[in-house]
Amino acid sequence: MNRTEKAAIVAGVRDRLARLPHVYLTDFTGLKVKQVTEFRRRLRAAGLEYLVVKNTLAQRALAEASLAGLDQQLKGPTGFVFSADPVAAARVITDFQKEAEAFKVKVGVVDGRTVSLQDIQRLAKLPSRVELLAQLAGGLQAPLQAFVGALNGLLYQWVGALEALRQQRGDAA
Repeated sequence: MNRTEKAAIVAGVRDRLARLPHVYLTDFTGLKVKQVTEFRRRLRAAGLEYLVVKNTLAQRALAEASLAGLDQQLKGPTGFVFSADPVAAARVITDFQKEAEAFKVKVGVVDGRTVSLQDIQRLAKLPSRVELLAQLAGGLQAPLQAFVGALNGLLYQWVGALEALRQQRGDAA
């Protein structure tokens, strides 16, 4: 590769890091091509990006993106999983890791903080963002529904009292 191609690769990685702030470094040594293809397919289906870059170029991109400190993890074949949703990426990675024993996660960076494999597995067990928002909406809706039900009950009681008063005056007259 010439210098401009290398600069383009570094810029591409740096742009991905700016656009997708969560990144996981993986080791795909020992995987068959079919397994890597399946992993890429799952990542694409979840809206994630996977990229394999030479370690020296990755070091430059990480330094430019202010993520230096991951240099010790850039030994051997390294694949980068870029994500806007750290939980979705953690799920795909842990599910695939259960199926392919040779697949390893080196480290992850979530919200600028380095996370270990155990942290990634804990992230995978969290509900997705959509599920959390649905739970929040349900939690906010429940008291409102109870309030509306109480008002509705008062309205029925008031209407019942008026009906009883009407019948009492109608019978007396």
